[in-house]
Amino acid sequence: MSRESLLMVADTENCADMLYAVGMFVPDPFIYLRASGKPCIVLSDLEVDRARIQAPHCRVLSLSKLQDRLRQNGAKKAGLSHVIRLLLAQKQVRRVRVPDHFGFGLARQLRRLKIRVKPTDGRVFPERAIKSPAEVKKISAALMMAEVGLAEGIQALKSAKVDRKRRLIYHHNPLTAAKLRAIIDTAIIQSGGLPRNTIVACGRQGCDPHERGHGLLRAHEPIIIDIFPRSQTTGYYGDITRTVVRGRASEGIRKLYHAVEQAQETAFKHLRHGARASDVHQRVARYFEQAGFKTGKLRGRMNGFFHNTGHGVGLEIHEAPRLSPQSHDVLCAGHVVTVEPGLYYWDQGGGVRLEDLALVTSNGPRNLTQFEKVLEI
Repeated sequence: MSRESLLMVADTENCADMLYAVGMFVPDPFIYLRASGKPCIVLSDLEVDRARIQAPHCRVLSLSKLQDRLRQNGAKKAGLSHVIRLLLAQKQVRRVRVPDHFGFGLARQLRRLKIRVKPTDGRVFPERAIKSPAEVKKISAALMMAEVGLAEGIQALKSAKVDRKRRLIYHHNPLTAAKLRAIIDTAIIQSGGLPRNTIVACGRQGCDPHERGHGLLRAHEPIIIDIFPRSQTTGYYGDITRTVVRGRASEGIRKLYHAVEQAQETAFKHLRHGARASDVHQRVARYFEQAGFKTGKLRGRMNGFFHNTGHGVGLEIHEAPRLSPQSHDVLCAGHVVTVEPGLYYWDQGGGVRLEDLALVTSNGPRNLTQFEKVLEI
């Protein structure tokens, strides 16, 4: 986005653009204005003193003081729209750009106050896609939290016994997807992360890539474990997926696993500065097709490889660039992306997905993920 006036009103818990701009967690919506000079933020008195320490690059203003000034000047209303108009008047600005997630109601109020509001044509901060060395460290730290959770989950699977019905028994009770998810999530919280919809999908449940998983976990069936926590300290995400079988995998699942491993290696070979993101995806899809793994509907269900190869990770779990067939992104040094090919076949009894995080550099990709890949445990 150009350096023209930018207005955002959001909290930093849920708005990655706001967190990127300000660099501190604020749970309630507040005003951010970048016009001429130093960007300013308008906060409640509860947050002002903290903001002056944690956001020194911003001019920090008190919302209550600005509202008092409006009332002293005879204003009958002193809502956010009126405070914004006051700020813009001080800078002699009557036109602002806003992100596409800007509130419609507030935009309408500003237009009634003769403020021109125009949505951005693209990403608010396109530079967010290029991660600094400090950001890569934050992502790696969040990834480590995911790996800690994954290690705890796999240890629980290894410790479980198998009964005559192939059920996994953990501490004398049947091990369920919910229980294993709780084990994983607890470890993540203890390491400083916030788990977000951790996936533990056993057997055919894994054929739906975003199925969180439910019910009993069974031996000799594939279990997809997909973990993507957010750091409680920095707000950056990590992301990892492993597919494991407690016991012996079927020959069909072994073939899927080997193919997914090879597809991931194919993607890594082509992750380089200047490469088209869509080309990386197409090479993975072409590998699967040539290896005999067809994609399409069978008896009303999608089978094969029917999702993207990967996506950017940072202050959002899904952000630019996208490794997809429709992507117009070009990979650059500093991009951090997932590499997560998968194959899903209902008639094989489940699916397989493997996911690592990669940093694109001028010398090729660097795998940030340390966790081993083992199918049978």
